[in-house]
Amino acid sequence: MYVLAVVGPDGAGRADLVDQFVGALAADGTVAVVTEDDPVREADGLPGASDERVRTSVGVGSDGWAAAGTDRTLDDVVDDLTPTHDYCLLDDVREATVPGVVLGGVDYAGDALTTVETGSGVDVDAVVTTLHERIPHETLDSLVERATGAPGAEFAGAIATFTGRVRARDDPDDERTTHLEFETYEGVAEERMATIEADLEQREGVHEVVMHHRTGVVAAGEDIVFVVVLAGHRPEAFETVSDGIDRLKDEVPIFKKEATTDGEFWVHERDTGAE
Repeated sequence: MYVLAVVGPDGAGRADLVDQFVGALAADGTVAVVTEDDPVREADGLPGASDERVRTSVGVGSDGWAAAGTDRTLDDVVDDLTPTHDYCLLDDVREATVPGVVLGGVDYAGDALTTVETGSGVDVDAVVTTLHERIPHETLDSLVERATGAPGAEFAGAIATFTGRVRARDDPDDERTTHLEFETYEGVAEERMATIEADLEQREGVHEVVMHHRTGVVAAGEDIVFVVVLAGHRPEAFETVSDGIDRLKDEVPIFKKEATTDGEFWVHERDTGAE
């Protein structure tokens, strides 16, 4: 799922620009819009929304559904949307760190694809093209969804997955790792992973292999890399997952900087940070 933020004051034409992006993206796939406003708490037919004892409230009706709650972060919401949407627009969520369009000179925490005074100065098609050049957001659930929709799924009796995450420590006496930062040569890592996927899919009984490695800053405890295998039976599924992560670590040029409570350093070996 590609995620794009549009941030800026109401008077800069943000709402109209969000609408333009919805139109452009909906022609190519399913779109979700996330806002920090909380209108659903005031929505009719949402029982318990104003009751502080209720953590999550959902209303379902013929006109659709609405939800409100206190236990989901922005990252949680985006992760929830990823398996079922192609695009997500963040409407004036200024603390996001995804690619963004910045209006009116407001501060934005993420990577600004373009910065203009008003929405009328934005080339929507050009921004969409640039967005598609970025690595999309993926979760284990979204990759499993993709794998199970592949040709041959009806012959598959096993889904095996691997998730690598950022270790806070190797040993109790080690300095704590706060985050890792990953960089790749543009397009090279994706091409190498695609080659590995295609090679592994040639194996007898393997129907689909999907890999994804995050780039940028990944905090301690967060997921880094995923390998998903759809296969006829569990032996070939487990073997292919293991071979897949080994080949990814050995063959895909991904460069890692580790930040600990004692400082930062580049890890020169090509490594994912996960076992």
